[in-house]
Amino acid sequence: MQSNPSSTGSESPKAPFVSSFRKDDPLRIGLCGLGTVGKAVINVLQRNADLIAHRAGRPLSIINCASRRYYETDGLDPDIFSGDVLASADRDDVDVIVELIGGTTTAYELVRRAITNGKHVVTANKALLAEHGNELFDLAREHGVVIAFEAAVAGGIPIIKALREGLAGNRIDAIAGIINGTGNFILTEMQREGSDFFDVLAEAQARGYAEADPTFDVEGIDAAHKLALMASIAFGMPLAFERTYTEGISRLTPFDIQHAAQLGYIVKHLGIARRHEGGVELRVHPALVPDWHLLARIDGVLNAVVVHADAVGQTLYCGAGAGGEATASAVIADLVDLARHDGTSTPMLGTLLSKLTDQHCLDINDVESAFYIRLFARDEPGVLASVATILSNEGINIESIMQKESDEQNGLIPIVLLTHRVQESRMNKALASMADLDQIIGEPVRIRVADLLLDHRN
Repeated sequence: MQSNPSSTGSESPKAPFVSSFRKDDPLRIGLCGLGTVGKAVINVLQRNADLIAHRAGRPLSIINCASRRYYETDGLDPDIFSGDVLASADRDDVDVIVELIGGTTTAYELVRRAITNGKHVVTANKALLAEHGNELFDLAREHGVVIAFEAAVAGGIPIIKALREGLAGNRIDAIAGIINGTGNFILTEMQREGSDFFDVLAEAQARGYAEADPTFDVEGIDAAHKLALMASIAFGMPLAFERTYTEGISRLTPFDIQHAAQLGYIVKHLGIARRHEGGVELRVHPALVPDWHLLARIDGVLNAVVVHADAVGQTLYCGAGAGGEATASAVIADLVDLARHDGTSTPMLGTLLSKLTDQHCLDINDVESAFYIRLFARDEPGVLASVATILSNEGINIESIMQKESDEQNGLIPIVLLTHRVQESRMNKALASMADLDQIIGEPVRIRVADLLLDHRN
């Protein structure tokens, strides 16, 4: 394993840096982006101003609000509003830029400019950090400033602080989490109502839980952004979003969700990161979670993350994964940290950037899982024997099997089975052989079983 080539020296700046604010002055904030989260940040800062000032040791003051559109906001001087987002990064009277505009174009330019001008950055932008974080964190180190990003992962749940600080004395071996509220809402409703994916997606969009283009949420890209950030902190490695296996939930059916439940499992869309001697797993995909486990009970738009560490064992972090005030809570927590001190004493990714080590990320074909398999077969003798032979030839053991009556699917027999753990490449060979059987109609369906972190009921 090689050290991160772009990081040398310590986390401290390469050149002497003098903080742009004094500890007895207000922390002067440039707020960029006035959508749901931006307006919530304003509201919470106003509502809890005295409490926050007492905890931070000094006031937090919004000096500038920048947005492409003007929003009338009670309690703020209209003169502080600007339509030029990038100009906020150039202001001498701003100590920290709060980036809430989203995307990876203007936001990237804003963050780079803020950093090079010696300003700290607080952001909720997981896509920006997952895709450009290695560069931006190095740039922040060079200029002696901090990128704080608690709000970028799991909304109001303080999972970044837990991984980076609360568990700093532990070797973290694995993380598994429900880290996208839209996907969790959809799967919860499919489980409860037996509804089709696209019907529940339309409901989620009507409620404001899903975007008009829901691709990032339902295909796992959003969760992969967040998983990359958590894995970097947990395993002391550079961000590896581009090496994260990602699979969505749009192909899941009520039939499979209901039959998984009959076997004692709830289907969840998980992000999983796990350390091995030969590298790390980074994967986002639907998974069967045992119905007795706490993750199986996280419903609706809630998020939850389970962490397995050597000293503390398993810990669970649960709460609102999105929403204006929940995300604003995380943004303000980062601002309070900056108000107390300049933040440079805590490594941004939990490990000094110079000590991050690149690690091999396992290809999904090399990962081991147990599997849920569902087939539709003609009502002919010998089908089960043929399927069992294929699995046996690949060294795959069957844990349980269900065969339904043939009238459930237009005369076809649904066959549902669970396997023991096996390398994915071997399961792929078995599934291809099953699909070639004359008795099997359509593509076999497989869903991985989430045995990660879930081996014990404690």
